[in-house]
Amino acid sequence: MKNLFDLTGKVAIVTGSSRGLGQAICVALAENGANVVGVSQSSSEETKSLVEKAGGKFAWVKADLTTLEAVDEIINTAKETFGRVDILVNNAGTIRRADAVDYTEKDWDDILNLNLKTAFFLSQRVAKEFMEQKQGGKIVNIASMLTFQGGIRVPAYTASKSAIGGVTKALANEWAKYGINVNAIAPGYMATDNTQALRADEKRSEEILSRIPAGRWGTPEDLMGAVVFLSSAASDYVNGHILAVDGGWLAR
Repeated sequence: MKNLFDLTGKVAIVTGSSRGLGQAICVALAENGANVVGVSQSSSEETKSLVEKAGGKFAWVKADLTTLEAVDEIINTAKETFGRVDILVNNAGTIRRADAVDYTEKDWDDILNLNLKTAFFLSQRVAKEFMEQKQGGKIVNIASMLTFQGGIRVPAYTASKSAIGGVTKALANEWAKYGINVNAIAPGYMATDNTQALRADEKRSEEILSRIPAGRWGTPEDLMGAVVFLSSAASDYVNGHILAVDGGWLAR
C-alpha cells in the first residue's frame, strides 16, 4: 500500500505556493518524493526552504496569474529544471467580498480570471504535456464549499468555484482515456488569509464553528493527505471527483 502514495521522481506544479494551502501542498508532495515548481506573485522562499527540508527540490516562477502570460514559462521551467511534468495543483485563488448589488466589474473579472480562466488554460497546457509524454498525469483543482453552496457577499468567488467543479468533471470526461486524472479538493472553512475577515468577525466565526461537526477551523495541513492521494497512483481510478475536506460541514 505504501507504494501507492509514493511520488518519488514525480514533478509537481503548484500555483499559489507562497503561503497557506499552497505551501502545505508543496510540502506534502515533497515529503512523498516529488520535486516542486511553485508559482506565486509573492516570494516562495519559505516554501522552498520547507520543501528542501522535506527532501525535495524546488523551483519558483514569479507570476501574476490573473493573466495567461506566464503559462508557457511555468511549463518550460518545470521541463528545463526537472525534465517533465506529472502533477498540476491549481491552488491559486482570491476572494473579494461585497454585496451583490454593489459588486464591480473589475472585482468580477479579476476573480474569474485568476480562479477559473488561468486554472483552465494551465490545465489545458499541462494536459498537452501529459499526452506527449504518454504516461498520464494528475490534475488537482482546489474547489470550495461554495462549489456546492451560494455563500453571502461573494458572488464572483461562488461563480468561479462552482465553475471549477464543473470544469473538473468536464476535463475528466475528456482526458481519462489518456490516463489523466482530473479531480478537485473542496476545503472547508480554513484558517487562511482568505478567511481572515470571517474569523475576525466574532459573531460570524461563532456561526460557522457551530455548524462544523469537527468543531474547529481547518488548517492547511488538513489538506496534505487529500492532495497526496489525488496526486498518486492511489487515485488512478478516481475521475471527476470533488473531495470535501471540511470537518463535516456538508454533512450537517
